Amino acid sequence: MTNAISEKNALARIRAVALDVDGTLTDGGLWWGPDGAEWKRFSFADVMGISLARRAGIVLALISGEASPLVDRYAEKMQILHVVKGCRDKAAALREFAASAGIKPAEVAFMGDDVNDLAAMQLAGLSAAPSNAARCVLETADFVSSQTGGNGAVRELIEALLTARGLSVQEVHARHLT
Repeated sequence: MTNAISEKNALARIRAVALDVDGTLTDGGLWWGPDGAEWKRFSFADVMGISLARRAGIVLALISGEASPLVDRYAEKMQILHVVKGCRDKAAALREFAASAGIKPAEVAFMGDDVNDLAAMQLAGLSAAPSNAARCVLETADFVSSQTGGNGAVRELIEALLTARGLSVQEVHARHLT
């Protein structure tokens, strides 16, 4: 985005966030344990960001090209109800998510990091990327986090959305405690 006013307006109209997983919620690394089990690392900064988004009434979805059971585990822990795994057409998945949430794709922010995320990013009302995304993604994104994937990039996007709504992180967190 080229100026603060247009960025704030774009952020303020967002009602939902759809996220790629590998490279966005994780650092894109994949580890295998000695028994062959797959491991991924998720950032607690992003965990808190997603929790804040949910508390603020932002609808959430995970749209992943991988079919890892860890995506289900993460979604369950974070209470994310809309999950698409093994997805080859992320734009179609984004359309389906928006329809199921009763909103327009223009009211969804999509954050991804690689070429397979571009179609969903172009359909979304706000496209976002971690700072270490592929060059073609960085050139497409409306919002580029200063953080890398798996290291708070999602939290930064969520905080920007809250700020655009006139909310502070402390306010949203405190609402949940009372």
